[in-house]
Amino acid sequence: MNFPSELKYTKDHEWVKVEGNEAFIGITDFAQRELGDIVYVDINSVGDEVAREEVFGTVEAVKTVSDLFMPVTGTVLEINSELNDNPELVNSDPYGKGWMVKVSLSELAEIEDLLTADAYQALVGA
Repeated sequence: MNFPSELKYTKDHEWVKVEGNEAFIGITDFAQRELGDIVYVDINSVGDEVAREEVFGTVEAVKTVSDLFMPVTGTVLEINSELNDNPELVNSDPYGKGWMVKVSLSELAEIEDLLTADAYQALVGA
């Protein structure tokens, strides 16, 4: 499994890549493996401010649907439109082309509450 050290992680298996006052958010390699083949991603929150730990969408795998939890408070600027036609990008490239949303961060200090790659790896027992 892959745990990029430049990312931050949540106990709910989302990752955050911070770029200034913005961040890209997706689900971890561990999460996509647990879910199995991703067949649909449903996110309709562009323009919405979503509070930390609130649901901002869902990801559907062959056998289950799972909520996506916002790791930090922010306004959703963009949804990865490539996932509409290619939801399998979440499986094949969860930290790259499989990102879910780009947000404008409202509370930069919340980043400090997220897990490091080492802490997340220990959490999932990898």
